Amino acid sequence: MGKAHLNFYYQMEQSGQYIFDFLHSYGYLIMLPLMIIEGPVATIIAAMLASLGAFNVFVVLALSILGDMLGDVLLYGAGYKWGMGFVHGFGKRMGITEKVVLKMEKYFEKHGGKTIFAVKSTTGLCWATFAAAGIVKMDFKKFVKYSFLGGVVWSGFLVSMGYFYGYLWREIKQYISWVGWIIFAVAIISFVLITLYKKKQSEKFVE
Repeated sequence: MGKAHLNFYYQMEQSGQYIFDFLHSYGYLIMLPLMIIEGPVATIIAAMLASLGAFNVFVVLALSILGDMLGDVLLYGAGYKWGMGFVHGFGKRMGITEKVVLKMEKYFEKHGGKTIFAVKSTTGLCWATFAAAGIVKMDFKKFVKYSFLGGVVWSGFLVSMGYFYGYLWREIKQYISWVGWIIFAVAIISFVLITLYKKKQSEKFVE
C-alpha cells in the first residue's frame, strides 16, 4: 500500500475519532431532539455507536422511547386542539390525509389502545394515528400508556439491530479496515426495507 493510501486511511481514522469524541461528549444533548424528529435513523446510529463505546445502550433505549413518545404527544396535541384543521393544513405536508384519519377514527371506537400499540409496532400510519387519537379526544393517560408499550417494542427492536451492526463493525474492523462502511450501508438498507414493509402494511391496513 502506497504512502498516499496510508495517509488517506490515517486521516479518515482521525476524522472518525474526532466525530466519536464529539458524540461521546455532546451526543446525549442532541440525541433526544434527533429522536423526536427522526427516531428510527437516530436510534440505529446511536445504538451502533453505543456498541462501539460512545454511549450507554440503556440510555440510548430510554431516550429513543422518550423521543418517540414526545413526538406522539405533539401530534396528539395538534389533533386535539385543531382537529381536522391540522389535517388540512400542516398535517397534509406530513402525509396525514382526512381519508386516513376518518378510517382511523372507526378503529378507535372499538380498539383505541390496541390501535395505538399495533400501528406503532407494525405499520407506517403512526403520524395519522396519533393525530386521529387527539381529534377523537382519546383519553390521554390511555394514549400515553399504549404509546409507551408500542415504543418499548419498536425502540427495542431498533436498538438491538443497531447494536448488532455496531458489534460486527467492532469485531471485523480489526481485520478489514473499510468494512465499517459496508456494515453502515447494510444498516441503512435494513432501515429502508423496514420502512417499505411498514408502508405496505399501512396500505393494507387502510384498505
